[in-house]
Amino acid sequence: MTREEVFSIIKKNILDNLEDIEEDEIDGGKSMKDYGADSLDIIEVVSCSMRELKIKIPRAELSDIKTIDELTDKFMEYIK
Repeated sequence: MTREEVFSIIKKNILDNLEDIEEDEIDGGKSMKDYGADSLDIIEVVSCSMRELKIKIPRAELSDIKTIDELTDKFMEYIK
């Protein structure tokens, strides 16, 4: 799976879980909080994305992630 495909899955889950966001607005250099996500929204986006990608990442490894690009890179580390 390519990085672009992983980013696309995360983006789809952001669009599914947050309101008033257009797909072309999502910038990987920003955080989900920049789009109005609260902590529960972020957990839902991350959980749905991991489920779809069939990966499991310990929460401790996700705690320092600030941007969508960083999340994409972390997911790429776990994709076989």
